[in-house]
Amino acid sequence: MSQMKMTDGPVDWECGQCKKKLSPGKVNLDYMGSRFTVELMTCPDCGFVYIPEDLAMGKMAEVELILEDK
Repeated sequence: MSQMKMTDGPVDWECGQCKKKLSPGKVNLDYMGSRFTVELMTCPDCGFVYIPEDLAMGKMAEVELILEDK
């Protein structure tokens, strides 16, 4: 299992459903049989996970390509 930590500094994001402030939390991401533990902003009530666009289009896209090439 790999582990990445994402720190973008303080952000006051709020869950659209629960109206609770998102806080950093460890999230397991699974893709093609590989599991990655990432620290992302999550809702303490419903578990919603916020994945920033730069992460989704950058590092996550790179990892997808590497795994698909195997």
